[in-house]
Amino acid sequence: MTARDNMNPIETTLTQFIDQHRPQQEAFLAELVKVPSDNPAGDCDAHGKRAKELLEGLGFTVEAHKVPDELVKAAGMISATNLIVRKQFGTGGPVIAMNAHGDVVPPGLGWTKDPYGGEIVDSADSEHGPVMYGRGVAVSKSDFATYTYAVLALMEAEKQGAKINGAVELQFTYDEETGGDIGPKFLLDNNLSKADYAISAGFSYGITSSHNGCLHVEVTVKGKQGHAAMPHTGVDAIEAATHILQAIYGLRAELATRKSKVPGIDTATLNVGLIKGGINTNVVPDLVTFRVDRRMIPEEIGFDAEGEIRAVVEKAAKDRPGIEVKVERIILAEPLSELPGVEKLIGALKSRAESVFGVEIPVQGVPLYTDARHYTKRGIPTVLYGAGPRTLMEARGHNSDENLRLNDLNRATKVVALALSDLMK
Repeated sequence: MTARDNMNPIETTLTQFIDQHRPQQEAFLAELVKVPSDNPAGDCDAHGKRAKELLEGLGFTVEAHKVPDELVKAAGMISATNLIVRKQFGTGGPVIAMNAHGDVVPPGLGWTKDPYGGEIVDSADSEHGPVMYGRGVAVSKSDFATYTYAVLALMEAEKQGAKINGAVELQFTYDEETGGDIGPKFLLDNNLSKADYAISAGFSYGITSSHNGCLHVEVTVKGKQGHAAMPHTGVDAIEAATHILQAIYGLRAELATRKSKVPGIDTATLNVGLIKGGINTNVVPDLVTFRVDRRMIPEEIGFDAEGEIRAVVEKAAKDRPGIEVKVERIILAEPLSELPGVEKLIGALKSRAESVFGVEIPVQGVPLYTDARHYTKRGIPTVLYGAGPRTLMEARGHNSDENLRLNDLNRATKVVALALSDLMK
């Protein structure tokens, strides 16, 4: 007796529909990969238009919410149009949003496949099956396909008499690489979604329920120029910045002792990744700027990490007379953490994923940050789950030859469809 023999009618309908429509689902994903949506530069309207055409070709009514130009420009992008598909099943029940982002990082160098080709290559590994290559095929155009075909399967089950009560919203947005302010946040700020739960793009072999937050600040150290032959006539901004950086690295050592209790997340971190300054070799430097990346663990939600850095910088600057300093925020992304009620969402996904994949599916955190945090900030229980391998490195996300194992796409679609049916009984 196979696992399918033990399925109830709705389970059989869902899994059979997804298997029968596997070629169409893979073709749908390939079409999305073929349309560039690199961010930067962030000119994503063409991809939104193509996604809308494909969704309408499947019978969906698609809302297109173009983001005003001033908001797009403030996000450092050129164009973005968010898409929403709403599907009501039965009456009442929860509203479940599923969000994936269509913007991707630029391909960069080192590819052996066309980054916009959507090429499928047979794999020697029979478990994982054929592999599709292309920028965004894993992060996260894949979950346009995962979520779309999960909903199509539910629609087929309803046609065949299955009792499903609830609503699903497909939310496809285009600014995850710049923080999500004109994507999920825009939809929520404009009352375009009032979901009870949210599932955001993720990978198949783990449910991400928490992630780090991120703060970027730029520190400006201003001195006074002078001739290098008479350095005492100036105020050396580089020397002062070096002193301030030593204090910041002292903070980094302290942050390494702040450990998270969330599996998959280690400690709070700090990194200085960019520095500019000086006029010429023979001039006392009058200006230095550097940027600090500070990652906050989930336990630091609500903590003023920016104020902590500012205090360190200002205290160190007082040791250097004549120096002026300024700390300016560039990015602030709050951590993602588990909210009350998320256990129901986790339970449905975990149970179905372990059944479909036949392995333990951990609930864990990641040290990255995503735009899923915008849902939890509105009090919406949220997790990340979708199509992909165990790690970002396996998918080569944000790397050359990004790829997706198509068996994982098939299985993850079944997991999402089955979990939705459980949540909307």
